[in-house]
Amino acid sequence: MDWLALSAEEWTAIRLSLWVSSVAVLVSLPLGILVALALARGRFWGKSLLNGIVHLPLILPPVVTGFILLILFGRRGPVGSFLDDWFGIVLSFRWTGAALACGVMGFPLMVRSIRLSIEAVDRKLEEAAGTLGASPPWVFLTVTLPLILPGVLAGLILAFAKAMGEFGATITFVSNIPGETQTLSAAIYTFTQVPGGDQGAMRLTLVAIAISMVALLASEILAQRIGRKVHLE
Repeated sequence: MDWLALSAEEWTAIRLSLWVSSVAVLVSLPLGILVALALARGRFWGKSLLNGIVHLPLILPPVVTGFILLILFGRRGPVGSFLDDWFGIVLSFRWTGAALACGVMGFPLMVRSIRLSIEAVDRKLEEAAGTLGASPPWVFLTVTLPLILPGVLAGLILAFAKAMGEFGATITFVSNIPGETQTLSAAIYTFTQVPGGDQGAMRLTLVAIAISMVALLASEILAQRIGRKVHLE
């Protein structure tokens, strides 16, 4: 069973993947809730356009999404040059760019899950809180948010799983640099391209399966507990 022992480089790719995926979903969560709320409750011109833009990464080839990110957020891109000149932030070929790519690819799954949860909330509960003098933000924090927590959690897990498995957009935007942008998927791809790399690819594949299963089981347990708690309250 010696072939199951992970090398230092493989551990680095695993830690980087976990870090990049976690940053991607946590940073995008506030925006995901706002966009889901706008799509579920909002009535404004361009709602269908916003919905299309949000879900575009699910339809486009990941390489195309990565190329668009490279054009926009590269050092010579309109957004990338602005961030570099004014804030010294460089995203292309950095782990931060990998987090951006993973966040963009997982964002549609997060928004859809949260949106469905918001649409399932009984509006009468919110209206009752409003009649008692609660402001709309307070109603959302004390009534709506607890009710949609299972959906938020499901969205986080789906986005995290998508980020962990992301490859096309990430490698196009930030390349495959060991220790900097080489995530789990990129490391598996690298192993498949070298002679004798099958064992390394298999080790990382087993790790990816294990992480995904743990994440899904944890989300299911937490969602059930939160659902029971909300029901009792």
